[in-house]
Amino acid sequence: MVFPFDHPLRSKVDNNWHITKQKVADFFTPDQQAMIREIFLKMHSPEYAERVMKQVEHDAGKGGFGASAVALFGEPGVGKFEFVLSGRHVTRRCDGDSVEGAAFGGPIFYGHAALSDEEAPDHPGNIYWYQALRANEVFKMLDGKQRDMALLGDARGEHGTETVALTGKKSGLPGIPVSELTRDQKEHVHKVMADLLAPFRKQDADEAMKLVKANGFDNLHMAFYKNQDIGKDGVWDVWQIEGPAMVWYFRGEPHVHTWVHIRQHA
Repeated sequence: MVFPFDHPLRSKVDNNWHITKQKVADFFTPDQQAMIREIFLKMHSPEYAERVMKQVEHDAGKGGFGASAVALFGEPGVGKFEFVLSGRHVTRRCDGDSVEGAAFGGPIFYGHAALSDEEAPDHPGNIYWYQALRANEVFKMLDGKQRDMALLGDARGEHGTETVALTGKKSGLPGIPVSELTRDQKEHVHKVMADLLAPFRKQDADEAMKLVKANGFDNLHMAFYKNQDIGKDGVWDVWQIEGPAMVWYFRGEPHVHTWVHIRQHA
């Protein structure tokens, strides 16, 4: 479970995977398991930490949090170092700022299948559905021409780490450029970004927003996808925010999968 810092596994992300064969509950002592749990909780804001833990335990099934797997890259106190935890609907990293110019230490994933894998249009019990409702508030603010730019057909596919490949482009990305929005619309996009970051600890949220702004907030594009609309209710379950060096892809159909990658440079 210990690898060199530059091992390719350190940058992998997926919606349901185990970074090593050793499950937390089977491989680690009770004290070590408690430490891993504490690390995970502290990667999240006090407001959301317990809710996120319950989500991970629920989605993991019978094994709960103990069904996840961890890996360590590098050696603490000597050089660059990163801790990675993975499982169903979870990939999190803790790097102690070893990875320069990368929020969260690299790409992360979060998701939730609350009551079933096939969720209802209002996603009852899903702890992350609030993020889609906030994003849909932006869509409601758009005029007809803006909606034509923002509302697209099919979203990107999910292909592991490739899902969050960064393009470096400032124009030509899917959806409506933030530069095309009015001031109040831009302010609302900014508020949505803050809400997306709310589950994470303040240091990571602040770093992520700093990197997004460094690449130009006006260079962000926001897209909504009509072909995966649960219940055909016009509340878009699938949407994304993408910029030159960031992707935040929220796929809420049939349940929530969210892919995040934010860097200083693509």
